[in-house]
Amino acid sequence: MITVIWISLAGLAVWFAVVLTRDFLAHRNTLENSSWLKTSVIGFVVNFFDVLGIGAFAPQTALLKFTKQTKDKQIPGTMNVANTLPVLLQAIIFITIIEVEPITLVLMFISAALGAVLGAGVVAKLSEKKIRLVMGFALLVTAFFMLATSMEWIQGGGEAIGLQNGKLAIAVVANFGLGALMTAGIGLYAPCMALVFALGMSPKVAFPIMMGSCAFLMPPASVRFIREKAYNRKAAIAMAIPGVVAVCIAAFIVKSLPLDVLRWVVIGVILYTSGVMLYDGFTKN
Repeated sequence: MITVIWISLAGLAVWFAVVLTRDFLAHRNTLENSSWLKTSVIGFVVNFFDVLGIGAFAPQTALLKFTKQTKDKQIPGTMNVANTLPVLLQAIIFITIIEVEPITLVLMFISAALGAVLGAGVVAKLSEKKIRLVMGFALLVTAFFMLATSMEWIQGGGEAIGLQNGKLAIAVVANFGLGALMTAGIGLYAPCMALVFALGMSPKVAFPIMMGSCAFLMPPASVRFIREKAYNRKAAIAMAIPGVVAVCIAAFIVKSLPLDVLRWVVIGVILYTSGVMLYDGFTKN
């Protein structure tokens, strides 16, 4: 079963890379005014810390907003497209090194992907005002889950590496919702980790579950963003390539860092960015 998952992830990576490359080449003469350097640094930094458990979407939203590298309306699509290949690599690595019961993995992956396909179609059609409001509230939700984890408000966890019956059904339904919300800019990692803890699973299995869920949901969701032209091509490509390099460095060389202080800094930045997004959403047309 794990071999089938690996082959599926590799197939998704090839398919997505072909779609993205074709779209980029078709529009290479009309690229946006984003900075190659700034967006490359953003892609490297957020994916490096993504592997270590910080999550990419919330800090990436803040950095793109502060550096003015893309329109607010394009942020959800740009992040999904930019992070797809790095997340696929993360999933392959962590599914290899951490054991999880295959049926639990497959069902949670499928539900997240189905949720993302639905969510991407909705988000791609939203106005810039609605995107700002959605992302403002999304960042608040992300900050809450990060704060709850840091303060150990979320209780649970156990030794299980798989789920059955009612708990499995809850996990599948919840992951469908998380997949849909991720396309709007709510990172899946923090709420998925909370879900794993609450259902009594071993904390370490959160990594292959949340990374694998993202890996299966992001290619179809990102392809939909590409086809809807709802992303910044230049910024996405610039963040994707160094993002892959960052994943390799974090997973195979660094492996772990003392991240407590950084996590609090990220929470502060996320709350500030949420405030800016909500203010713009309520005051600007």
